[in-house]
Amino acid sequence: MEHNSNFNEKKQPEKNEHRKIWVTGFIGTVLGALTIAIIMPFVYNDGVFSASAPADQSSSRISETEASVKEVSSENVEVASEVTSSVNQVSDAVVGVYHSQPSGDITAEDSSSGSGVIYKKVGDTAYVVTNHHVIQEANNIEIGLANEERVEAELVGSDPLTDLAVLSIPAEHVNTTAEFGNSDSVSAGEPAIAIGHPLGSNLEGTVTQGIISAVDRSIPVDLNGDGQPDWNSDVLQTDAAINPGNSGGALINIKGQVIGINSMKIAQSAVEGIGFAIPSSVAIPVLEDLEEKGKVERPQLGVTIGSLNEIPSFHWEQTLKLPEDVQEGVFLNSVQEGSPADKAGLQQYDVITSINGEKVADGQSLRDILYKELEIGEKVDITFYRSGNQQTTELTLGKTDEQQT
Repeated sequence: MEHNSNFNEKKQPEKNEHRKIWVTGFIGTVLGALTIAIIMPFVYNDGVFSASAPADQSSSRISETEASVKEVSSENVEVASEVTSSVNQVSDAVVGVYHSQPSGDITAEDSSSGSGVIYKKVGDTAYVVTNHHVIQEANNIEIGLANEERVEAELVGSDPLTDLAVLSIPAEHVNTTAEFGNSDSVSAGEPAIAIGHPLGSNLEGTVTQGIISAVDRSIPVDLNGDGQPDWNSDVLQTDAAINPGNSGGALINIKGQVIGINSMKIAQSAVEGIGFAIPSSVAIPVLEDLEEKGKVERPQLGVTIGSLNEIPSFHWEQTLKLPEDVQEGVFLNSVQEGSPADKAGLQQYDVITSINGEKVADGQSLRDILYKELEIGEKVDITFYRSGNQQTTELTLGKTDEQQT
């Protein structure tokens, strides 16, 4: 008996131990299940409905959420298809423009490259628009077509002021031409798609999407590299990526129409998403002139000029004899014999301060007035200073000479 009693005393704690373990496990399981039941709705539903919402409400809200997601997805697909359709409509008309430099260095051929747009086909000839700076001083210009064929191109004409040039190629190589849209109807915030050949032929046909960031931008341009602006270029601003090699490519709207010719970007390490395109409303008349005459004819005075702000102020009084209150204007470096300015009696060192009553602050503003507001053959009133005295003369505007204004 003692043996059995001892035996039972020794076995009893073992049974109790098993019972404790079982109870503890059961309680842990129940608590764990409750914890999961409380937490799970917040983890998976992310605030769509609360943990206390009845089952039928939960189902209803899930259905509403699914419908909303489906609707958004449908809209995204629709937008994507519109962009794809627009790109497909014009992409074969966007080409690469390649040339060698005057040095004839064969290794430099593809490093001097840009983009172009085939915009017209007449008879046996197709016309390509690109940037002036892409083909400036170029030899052996070639067009890289969408099918990777290379075709020799001829320069029809080029215009440094608007940075546009026209090339021609045999029409037999062309199946697709781009359609111009009306850039004057473009609004800030609408979609814009850039197509071009950034960084040469390896990335041909690159498409980037963004919006029109601003319209009617006016960007000062230095044409002769002297550090002074010579012209205000009217451009569209976009955040669609424009990189080296995109120059001359197409900026299109959602209809697949060309609304601009990609031209430049602000290339600074702290600046992103600021690119510019020449609006189609500016480009079209220039292209027509280049096709017909090989150049753009603009009104001119027949003078070479300098801005007062480009010379030391002591010349204002000692050389030009200006009154102290005259601090803006352009002085005449030279007057071409027989030119409109010569016929109107203007002389070297005269200082022009207004045309038709509109202020002339510097060479840039003078060119803006002449080239954007006036016509060849138009009569204008010139206000100028000579030896300290203000005078006015009338002249009839002539045609542009590349070396003169």
